[in-house]
Amino acid sequence: MNYADSLDRAIEALPERNEEQSRLSVPDPEGETDGAFTRLTNLGEIADALGRDVEHVHRNIQGELGTNGQLEDNRARYNGSFSVADFQAAIDEYVAEYVTCSECGLPDTRLVTEDGVDMLRCEACGAFRPVAKGASKTQTQSSGPAVEEGTTYELEITGTGRKGDGVAEKGKYTIFVSGAKEGQTVRALIERTSGTLAFARVV
Repeated sequence: MNYADSLDRAIEALPERNEEQSRLSVPDPEGETDGAFTRLTNLGEIADALGRDVEHVHRNIQGELGTNGQLEDNRARYNGSFSVADFQAAIDEYVAEYVTCSECGLPDTRLVTEDGVDMLRCEACGAFRPVAKGASKTQTQSSGPAVEEGTTYELEITGTGRKGDGVAEKGKYTIFVSGAKEGQTVRALIERTSGTLAFARVV
């Protein structure tokens, strides 16, 4: 049997694949501002379209945005103000790393763990590769200086909280400043911290 015949037989043996299913159709992200937070209201639909666990997608979007957030019934809330373009860029990065095959460019892949290593296996061409697990932006921020109680900081107020307090960001912290308004730059005394939240007043 010559090479051409062998190739034809090998191609015939490959499973049929629906080309429509191989194309990735991901819903556009839908953002919604909520005081000092921004919601991604259709995260569950996006994760379903990608064929990935919604918690996994959420964690990686947090890392790309460099912030903290919460997952609530397939909707996500992230600390800070983000645009739809910000969400789209984070999702594009996720697709490139965790969905698209680097060999054939198709999204027909599975995330699997082999010997403790996360691998991306392509069901279309058989290629596989480890996925990157570098430090996220959130982790990088966490190594920065802490916001300390009893210390005064100069803060730029970039938002308004539910109770009308001004909201500022410093490293990994979201700071609610009593007596401050959006657009101001103020000196504020940190009165209390709780996790990555801090509460302050203008001095």
